[in-house]
Amino acid sequence: MRSSRSRRTFLTATGLVAVLALTATACNSGDDKASDESTASASQGGDDKIKIPDDIKDKLKDHGIDVDQWANGGWKNWDKDKWLSEAKDFVNPVIEGLWKPERMKSAKDPDKTISAKDAAADQGVSDPEPAPVEAKAEKTPYHDHAAPVGKVFFDSPEGSMVCSGTVIKDVNHPGKSNLVWTAGHCVHAGGSGGWYRNIAFVPSYNDLGKSESELGNAAASEIAPYGQWWADWAATSNEWISGGDETGGAGAPYDYAVLHVKPEQGSKSLEETVGNALDVDFSAPSAQDVSTMGAWGYPAAPPYSGLSMFKCVDKPGRLSLDPTLPTMYRIGCTMTGGSSGGGWFRVVDGETKLVSNTSIGPSDNTWLAGPQLGKGAEALYQNMSKEYGGQ
Repeated sequence: MRSSRSRRTFLTATGLVAVLALTATACNSGDDKASDESTASASQGGDDKIKIPDDIKDKLKDHGIDVDQWANGGWKNWDKDKWLSEAKDFVNPVIEGLWKPERMKSAKDPDKTISAKDAAADQGVSDPEPAPVEAKAEKTPYHDHAAPVGKVFFDSPEGSMVCSGTVIKDVNHPGKSNLVWTAGHCVHAGGSGGWYRNIAFVPSYNDLGKSESELGNAAASEIAPYGQWWADWAATSNEWISGGDETGGAGAPYDYAVLHVKPEQGSKSLEETVGNALDVDFSAPSAQDVSTMGAWGYPAAPPYSGLSMFKCVDKPGRLSLDPTLPTMYRIGCTMTGGSSGGGWFRVVDGETKLVSNTSIGPSDNTWLAGPQLGKGAEALYQNMSKEYGGQ
């Protein structure tokens, strides 16, 4: 990848195989617990019916939601904990100073591993397991070589966690995108839980790739050169919400998400601030028709620290978890947890496009798998762009 004086570049076609990078496999959980400040609270009235607080009502109205019609009124019968998990989809208020450098460094990955038995579920469709590809460190400064890539931070019931993400273009707001692509399991717990909170994106995290000792007294600008971008809306597939689990589950082939973010301060868009964004390829090409895919991300589980950006490049194969589910892409890669959600890229007519994202991998960290992005993923993206892109 090369940079020009006029603007930052990312994954140019020339030398793609040599420099193609960006991988992901999972996220991480730390000891920090989610701040109570960000939790929406439901109150019980004298009639024992749950009532939505006025400030939450206003938030819902901002998104065009009539509380009397929301979920056909079913929210009134939800228990408090379930209501709160659902409400987090709509409420992610900025908590200034929450994601301090030390808190970011301590965030862990919500690892999504799969057993060897499950990985061989349908060898009639799955291609042979790929040979491991050693992840390579991205060149620094990251903003010159992989400008759209960054880290996604969030709080879960298990603590503070981290994934990877990519700045993508907004077709309805050219040049001014505030959209970030990541994995569904980086925003929602799947079938057994609800929406995560305090979701924030940090592009070009640790831009100079400094070590932990070098970052001992690092300024916030060294950790987050383009600031923190809080998600004011998040969307993932219904299949992930209903079928995703700790090993991916039936939701794995649909494990993708889009964030709409806003800066803590200032008015420039994320794309304008970072200097680049990538188109998303929703054509879901067959693995056999693609010669090379590269995955980027910030692996956080050992032997990696989560402080540096890495990448893997390989020819993709097919992974089938179940004959009734769509096949996933699979490449050899040694990246570990924390790289989940990181973009997978390929070159189409000389242009680098996002074609998938890291979803799952095996416990021995020899390969990564990501979903094909087809009509369902495109509909999710279009809705996010049309409904929230201009906000």
